[in-house]
Amino acid sequence: MPNVSKHNIDQVGAIAYSRDHGNQPGVVFLCGHGSDMNGSKAACLHAWAQRRGQSFLRFDYSGHGQSDGDFLQTNISDWTRDTIDMIDAHTDGPQILVGSSLGGWIMLNAALARPARVAALVGIAAAPDFTEDLIWTPLDDAAKADFKSSGQIAMENPYADSPVIYPYHLIEDGRQHLRLRAPLPINVPVRLLHGMKDAEVPWQTATRLAEQLQSEDVAVMFDKTATHRFSEPRQLAQLERVLDELVTLIAKTSPAI
Repeated sequence: MPNVSKHNIDQVGAIAYSRDHGNQPGVVFLCGHGSDMNGSKAACLHAWAQRRGQSFLRFDYSGHGQSDGDFLQTNISDWTRDTIDMIDAHTDGPQILVGSSLGGWIMLNAALARPARVAALVGIAAAPDFTEDLIWTPLDDAAKADFKSSGQIAMENPYADSPVIYPYHLIEDGRQHLRLRAPLPINVPVRLLHGMKDAEVPWQTATRLAEQLQSEDVAVMFDKTATHRFSEPRQLAQLERVLDELVTLIAKTSPAI
């Protein structure tokens, strides 16, 4: 377990985070929906950063993990705000954002908001627009009407017996942040890792995202056996190799580092 500190955001509450100071570029890990900073990928990246002496930041969004807030009352805008605030307050110099699932959507929002601070992106089963494409669109008209009137929907949880509850305001808020509908003015190196056995976020999402990114340095890497978790030893080793490559690339192109 990491040593946890708290960062206060005005009128929001405390965000739980763990920061290791080290070399630049730093790495910021952005967890998935309903996850936290103690997952296997976050732990892997922490160990990798310690071995290399890289700066590393991980945190829990509002309503997640040890942070304040109600999970069902928070949304994409809130988690984006949290991320930008944490980058501003607790990182220095260029950063590589590593986003898992939902975190892959949030990293795009952060890169658009802080282009001078974000040096590269790594998506792990990145899930931009999932509220619209994977929750709302597949519903029939009756289910959509019930979702709107009740204010929430329960969907099967592949990782637990209890269902996942999605509030309708998450759908409405997500529409303010859709990223797969138009070109994205992001011009840093991007690496998209995705499992072809991902039952939650189709692997085609990675190719759709690659097409929208304006950067010419975009690589999509598929693992035919990987699921949405993308956390088997072989997959974590691939993630480490990708980060090794990006750190070297950024160091060569940023003489001040």
